[in-house]
Amino acid sequence: MNKDNLVNQERMRMQQDDGLGPTSDIGSRLRALYGAVQEEGVPDQLLDLLEKLDNAERDQTKQTRQGGE
Repeated sequence: MNKDNLVNQERMRMQQDDGLGPTSDIGSRLRALYGAVQEEGVPDQLLDLLEKLDNAERDQTKQTRQGGE
């Protein structure tokens, strides 16, 4: 075996033994938490605020274009 193979094997061992792999308890809990957050709906207040911001941005763009002509 050459030196690179030994280094790669050592890295693999360290990664496998760190306890933070894709099947670890922490990983499973984090996936469940993020999955629950993704499934939550966006609150109506936030959607209204985003709509107001879009309208304000659109109005400002119109005013800028009209002023530049």
